[in-house]
Amino acid sequence: MFRSLRMKLTMIMLMLMGSQMAIVGTFLTTGVSSFYMNNFYRQLDSVFGLDQREFVSDLRNAADDDNGAESLREMLDANAGPLGIDYHTRNYFVLDGETGAWLAGSASADALPMEQSLNLLTARTAVARGDSTAVGDDSYLNAEYMDAAIPILSGEHSYIIYILDNQETLTGLNQQLFHIILQSLVLGLLITALLSFLLAKTMVGPLEKLTAGAEEVAAGKFGTALPVESTDEIGTLTGTFNEMAGVLHTTLAAMENERDKLDTLFLYMTDGVVAFDMSGAVIHCNPAATNMLQRKVEIGSRYDDLFGGLFAFGDMLALKRPSHAEGEMMVGERTLELLLAPFSHQELGGVLAVLHDVTERHRNEERRKEFVANVSHELRTPLTNVRSYAETLRDADGEIPPDMSNNFLDIIINETDRMTHIVQDLLILSRLDAGNTEIAFTRFPFGEAIESVVRANALNARARNHELTFRAEEELPCIEGDRNRLEQVMMNIIGNAIKYTPDGGHIRVTAGLTGDRQQVWMDVWDDGIGIPEESRARVFERFYRVDKARSRESGGTGLGLSIAWEIIQRHRGTLTLPPHDGPGTTFRVTLPVAQKSRAEEASS
Repeated sequence: MFRSLRMKLTMIMLMLMGSQMAIVGTFLTTGVSSFYMNNFYRQLDSVFGLDQREFVSDLRNAADDDNGAESLREMLDANAGPLGIDYHTRNYFVLDGETGAWLAGSASADALPMEQSLNLLTARTAVARGDSTAVGDDSYLNAEYMDAAIPILSGEHSYIIYILDNQETLTGLNQQLFHIILQSLVLGLLITALLSFLLAKTMVGPLEKLTAGAEEVAAGKFGTALPVESTDEIGTLTGTFNEMAGVLHTTLAAMENERDKLDTLFLYMTDGVVAFDMSGAVIHCNPAATNMLQRKVEIGSRYDDLFGGLFAFGDMLALKRPSHAEGEMMVGERTLELLLAPFSHQELGGVLAVLHDVTERHRNEERRKEFVANVSHELRTPLTNVRSYAETLRDADGEIPPDMSNNFLDIIINETDRMTHIVQDLLILSRLDAGNTEIAFTRFPFGEAIESVVRANALNARARNHELTFRAEEELPCIEGDRNRLEQVMMNIIGNAIKYTPDGGHIRVTAGLTGDRQQVWMDVWDDGIGIPEESRARVFERFYRVDKARSRESGGTGLGLSIAWEIIQRHRGTLTLPPHDGPGTTFRVTLPVAQKSRAEEASS
């Protein structure tokens, strides 16, 4: 209950009120007692003080009488008023100076203290010394009574006038004062409790609303703004809280947006990302990294199990920005490039690993090297021949017969044509790779284009006693494409079939529509030398030849099928080697009847 701020404020106010009344009561009672005591001794001083030497002298003269005690009593009765003698709480006594025995007074000897007070003993000591100036008038606030002892010395007699106040008046006054203070305290506490409760409610109410608002903000609810009900510090605090909640909402929204961006980036980026905490446990792994590592990387997996063979985890943590570590690792047939760097040096930091699949890059690098070597080799042979025959003609100095010279020149021209074809094919491939070759899409009859190519190759086929036939399984539609480029592909495939089929062979060209009638196809079947199984996957590579010696004899460059494959790709078709029964080879070209627009491609 006392954990509540309202109750704490109420209790503090009550304690302040109680302590204040206690202090006031203590000061009042002490002040009254001090005032009463000071008044007692002022009254005595007004009768027995230095200014009243004449009265004291009269008392000494009266003490010389035979009945001095009675004479003293009469004189004291006459001054009872100035002395404050009320014969009830304050009395006077005339005592024997030597024995201290009661001789006369306003009260009987029973009213004297059971034990003689210090003031009385002081007066008796003064009488014994014959000193009339040593008055016993010491005061004590904690004493149960107030008294004073005045020695009266005469020639033969000595007396002590003893004034005694039993403090009943002071006690009664203090009791009455205590009751008043107590009543005031009770009433003050009631009023203080009510006012402090109202004050606490006024102060705590807005704080409770702030607490409730803070709990809503902590729960992620930023829509409700707290009302500002005052212009004091609490009102200012409420307004500041509303502003803070707004800024916090905006900041969290921006952070959440950035987090969503990062999550989306990590989820769909092609590079793999794996993050480790300071202990080397995985705290994040995107799908690309899982795919590259070819294993399931769970949260909590250890660094040493993944990359411990490359770099020590402690060495990675010790790196200073912008330093990082690079390495490569093999996972199956993949080559992965690995970059490691610490992402923070604080307790919440760790190490970030970025994986990049460089398999294709390495393959392209090998292909590039192989391509350069092939180009160099392909050009070196005809150049060597050209140089050899040219040097022979130059050195013969007219001694070579005209027929042989013409033969040498024919060889030089053929080799030059061969180099020209190689350069032209390379130029076509280069343009296709760069996307600089425009494909002029028009609608044309697919069957008519095949018939045109077959007729163009008929003479070459008859020269080698081949049987070249074409049959369409159904009526072929018009398609969208670049007729010249596609006829170039058909010419290359049919020409290869004629070239690599021994004399007297058979080449059959067939065409038709697919089941959904959205694509057309053309098959070129032959019973020639065929393509070994191990070479079927590489026939579309540049400069690749199944039989290099025979290809060069036939004048091939090794680029025709590569160019054909690139052209078919630009038409969103396929060029494949379907299964073939018996000796020979079958090539299949598949093309869409209608080309999709860019908008249709994007939507699909």
